[in-house]
Amino acid sequence: MVARTPYTRYPTLPTLAILKSFVSSQKSNAFKCDVLSDVPCRSIPYACSYSNGAKRGGTPHLAVAMEQGTVNILDTRQRTDWDFEPQRALLRPHQNGIFDIRWSPDDTLLASGSGDQTVCITTLAPSATSENRTLNVLRGQCSTVKCIAWDPSRNDLICTGGRGGTICLWDLRVGEGRPGMMTSITHDEPGAVAPMLVIPAAHDDLALRSKRRSKKSASPPSVTSLLYSAHQPHCLISSGSADGTLRLWDLRNLSTSSRTTAKALKAAQQPLLTSPSDPTTLSGARRARGITALTAGHGPSSGLLFARSADARVFTYAASTLAPLPGLAGPRDAVPEPPPPAQSTSFYVRLATSPCGRWLASGSAHGRAYLFDVSTAGSVAARGAEGCVAAGIEVRGQNGELSALDWAEGALATCADDGTVRVWRPNVEAHRRCVEDSQEERWNWSWAVTSGAT
Repeated sequence: MVARTPYTRYPTLPTLAILKSFVSSQKSNAFKCDVLSDVPCRSIPYACSYSNGAKRGGTPHLAVAMEQGTVNILDTRQRTDWDFEPQRALLRPHQNGIFDIRWSPDDTLLASGSGDQTVCITTLAPSATSENRTLNVLRGQCSTVKCIAWDPSRNDLICTGGRGGTICLWDLRVGEGRPGMMTSITHDEPGAVAPMLVIPAAHDDLALRSKRRSKKSASPPSVTSLLYSAHQPHCLISSGSADGTLRLWDLRNLSTSSRTTAKALKAAQQPLLTSPSDPTTLSGARRARGITALTAGHGPSSGLLFARSADARVFTYAASTLAPLPGLAGPRDAVPEPPPPAQSTSFYVRLATSPCGRWLASGSAHGRAYLFDVSTAGSVAARGAEGCVAAGIEVRGQNGELSALDWAEGALATCADDGTVRVWRPNVEAHRRCVEDSQEERWNWSWAVTSGAT
């Protein structure tokens, strides 16, 4: 009898045909986000996140974070072209660009990480006013906050990663009982909370630390993504901007002493596990590439981690060991990106797994999102088979860098530098019309095409 592995618990069939039917209405599925300004101006969405309820089939509320520090909360329910858009909420937790935004496990709070080096915790309670929506201001990062991860079972524990290479853990209960308002970002504002745990230079090369001290201009690699491990409670997985190795941190066994010197803290805060090899240096690559985004599989892709590198390739890792799976290194956005100068290396392009665990979406530098069917990726890993994730499907309908995206149940939201947010859903009949009469239907729809199609 063959032993069952974490990858073989969900025997499934490919669902690529569903991805091929994704469409987006030019009228009811395209949004422009608002900014708080006295003069009309275009704002670029930097990050977006669907609520946890949306991922379970509830109302698809989408939080979109903007370069001016505002957050739009959109109701992206399916509607006809002549229906009015449901009322949206507009928040302004920061005066600077917001680079990541996440819902709390119970969807009552939003955490936003900004270029102002803070994380703001905003309540969505109907009774809250614009003056008291910000409950806490989390300070401890020494540079732009790049990524956020809530503890999946706790509303009061949150981790952040910064451009300066630091990971911070906060316990929001530290700020309980203080007035929940912020009128300006100062060092003594009510609700300010300091981190209870700090991991400096989280993705620094330990072998190079002594050399780095003599180079004042050198700085540690940025922390680009954080995930709580689904297999090891109290553990956090991180990626960095220097290479394709992942690190696992046991948050229970790290030093929390405020008396520890910075030098001793670096020595004390060691990862529990590190990827045994760097997949970005395989296949003849001349140098390592950093990871721009990391997402976990579940359901049929449970036990896998998917990472997008700075050169636009998608790699797969075993979640239990952080080892790259060489047979599942995805192609570069399914097809090569346009040649320079259109191609760019960006640490803002994201990656996301659908709630069903069958689909993976990646942004790109040129206004397209790439969708992959990963429903059988686990079985390929279990067999040790060679090959890559199936060729992707392109969804086209925006311009500029398409960096932010996220899934709800049955829907994908994408955000681009042209200031637009689009929602994509499967619709076989509409897609058929688009293919048969593309010149006419392009005024009504944007639609999925096979990668490489013109």
